[in-house]
Amino acid sequence: MVKITFIDADGTARTAEGEEGATVMETAIRNDIPGIVAECGGACACATCHVYVDEEWKEVVGEPSPMEEDMLDFASDVRPTSRLSCQIRITPELDGLVVHTPKHQG
Repeated sequence: MVKITFIDADGTARTAEGEEGATVMETAIRNDIPGIVAECGGACACATCHVYVDEEWKEVVGEPSPMEEDMLDFASDVRPTSRLSCQIRITPELDGLVVHTPKHQG
């Protein structure tokens, strides 16, 4: 299992274990992480699973695809480290990943 820490807008950190091959969004939903709405269920058809990848993890996670970039246009307060958590597939290299959830989704 891969550990992922979700830090909400108030600074509260919650660590969850994700299965290799699942997405960061699926891990958040399975672990009742607040701040991840995931209205489309992971189809990259909304921006309600928006997260900010911690700066030290940005290169490991990689850049968003063109389709994900288009969906991020619908997210609030997009930053250079913004990603849709439904598009981040969990690999062993992501063990210890830290993401921040925005104050508002969508």
